[in-house]
Amino acid sequence: MSDASSAAPKKGMLAGFGLAGITPGSVMADVAKRGDLALALGVMTIIVVLILPLPAFLLDFSLAISITFAVLVLMTALFIQKPLEFSAFPTVLLIATMLRLALNLASTRLILGQGHEGTESAGKVIEAFGNFVMQGNFVIGVIVFSILVIVNFVVITKGSGRIAEVAARFTLDAMPGKQMAIDADLSAGLIDEKEARERRSNLEKESSFFGAMDGASKFVRGDAIAGLLITFINVVGGIVIGVAQNSMSFGDAAHTYTLLTVGDGLVSQIPALIVSTAAGLLVSKAGVEGAADEALFDQLSGYPQALGMSSFVMGTMALLPGLPAVPFLLLAGGSGGLAYYLTKTRKRKETELAFAKEKEAQDAPVAEEPISTALKMDELRLEIGYALLPLINGKDHQKLTDQIKALRRQIASDMGFVMPSVRILDNVQIDANSYVIRVKEVESGRGDVYVGQLLVMDPHGGQIQLPGLHTTEPAFGLPATWIDEGLREEASFRGYTVVDPPTVLTTHLTEIIKDNMADLLSYAEVQKLLDELGKEHKKLVEDLVPSQITVTGIQRVLQTLLNERISIRDLPTIMEGIAEAVGHTQSLTLITEHVRARLARQICAAHTDAENAVPLVTLSPRWEQAFAESLVGQGEEKQLAMQPSMLQEFIAAMRDRFEEAARTGDVPVLLTSPGVRPYVRSIVERFRPQTFVMSQNEVHPRVRLRTVGSI
Repeated sequence: MSDASSAAPKKGMLAGFGLAGITPGSVMADVAKRGDLALALGVMTIIVVLILPLPAFLLDFSLAISITFAVLVLMTALFIQKPLEFSAFPTVLLIATMLRLALNLASTRLILGQGHEGTESAGKVIEAFGNFVMQGNFVIGVIVFSILVIVNFVVITKGSGRIAEVAARFTLDAMPGKQMAIDADLSAGLIDEKEARERRSNLEKESSFFGAMDGASKFVRGDAIAGLLITFINVVGGIVIGVAQNSMSFGDAAHTYTLLTVGDGLVSQIPALIVSTAAGLLVSKAGVEGAADEALFDQLSGYPQALGMSSFVMGTMALLPGLPAVPFLLLAGGSGGLAYYLTKTRKRKETELAFAKEKEAQDAPVAEEPISTALKMDELRLEIGYALLPLINGKDHQKLTDQIKALRRQIASDMGFVMPSVRILDNVQIDANSYVIRVKEVESGRGDVYVGQLLVMDPHGGQIQLPGLHTTEPAFGLPATWIDEGLREEASFRGYTVVDPPTVLTTHLTEIIKDNMADLLSYAEVQKLLDELGKEHKKLVEDLVPSQITVTGIQRVLQTLLNERISIRDLPTIMEGIAEAVGHTQSLTLITEHVRARLARQICAAHTDAENAVPLVTLSPRWEQAFAESLVGQGEEKQLAMQPSMLQEFIAAMRDRFEEAARTGDVPVLLTSPGVRPYVRSIVERFRPQTFVMSQNEVHPRVRLRTVGSI
């Protein structure tokens, strides 16, 4: 039968089984494309090597594969950025250990079985390693091999195993905290669900990796112990077999089998040492970002001072007698040069970075201020000229900001609510020594102060007889003079009142705030005052608000009190007065009058003079009747409708009476009947806002009165 005729049936047979076109080359190509098949085939090959003998030439090829594989593992461990990038390392370590042990067993078969034939019986690789290391002396080979084993077993393997053990323990202990942190970030909206899943996955991989590394370190330890035992067995067994079975002399047997055993041990231990180093690098890389070379060089070169000190030490050692100077001088020069180069490089980088940041800041577009910011309003604002800027940075008690803080605390103590913070701005559009006080963006006061000078005033209102700039005190409108600080003692000696610039400005600010306290008491501030009442008063507030009176109604009552500079600090008493009044009337005017009667003790105490009496100017029955008859309207809608001529007469009489009292040093209050007090006050506040008007209901029974006149 011809070849063609025999090939045809075979092809037809393969086609019948569905195997047409399959060749050994195609099978190998398919295996190479399938990673799982290639791994399975490799592991099976290692198992086969454990069972079946291996020819010398194939052993040489396998040993080359082992060394190459170890170098590949080491390089991968060096160049990865994070340990998790080489999460398959425990599996790789197991395969590498199995491969070395299989090759050890294969080489042991060849050494013990064919070692009597010569040093080439176990392959060229083992012979070359043995001759290179031993150099004709097997004692040297044994010592070198022992040192390699000690380095691998005692130093590298033990250290990396300990690191892996601690890392695994700490990683597992930290898992609950890290998981809670991920959940907290997810709940706070800092990360989304996708990123949370990714973080959880990385956390699981990290814990699994370090746990596996803790166990995989035992592979290296066991491999080192196995190498020692195999070496001992090969040497002793080879000498026994060579002398007893192959009729070799003891010296020849010791030389041959020791050379082969040491060569085999070196071929096994060198890859083991490389893989152990890779394991140590991998577990010690935890917490280090970037590749190993980047981390090492960046951190070691980050401190040129250390290199400079090293250069100094090397130079000192070169001068010591007995030591070779050339190596130390070369190292000193290299370290010093590197330190100088790194210092210059760092300074250049810092300069370039600063320049880049400055340029970026210059080139960055100016963020446009949102239009909504134009709607914001400053409750209190102080605008100062550029010559007054030193007041902000004054010394000790002369610092303007400190005085304003003290002012806010004082007003809170005196009036019962915390005034808004004062925003201080410099304004180039006003004079250098001028200032402007604004309440809710509206100018409420203006004045001039001079840094480095003092303002003096005569308590009696006379003109100051000292050289200086004559002016008017901004808060009260009294005659005053700005003098040099050198005239302070003379001014004090003459009995003048001496005031420094920050105090002048703060006093003016105080009076403006007191005049506008009602406008500064907002709804939110009233709600805050109610919320801060003690627990014993909470029930009262709950009964009143909002069933009987709203927060806005309480705000109006408090504003009316503040308009007449009555402190609202005793808020519980005020709330009790409101509770008593709302049962009879809903008129805020009448409610306020009743609250004032409840505050009689406080009102009288605020106007007591040095003689412990309240000076009074009473309203005559004539004017009482005139005001009562001028009220029009019914019930709570009454209004004052007095003739203009009578108003002018009343104003003139009152002005004369109070100026006469002022000349005698009295600051009296105007006493009226309860029914007309609000209306009298509405007239008085227009021309004498500082005059206090009180009704007869506001006179406390235990207060001593002193009448100084009548209108």
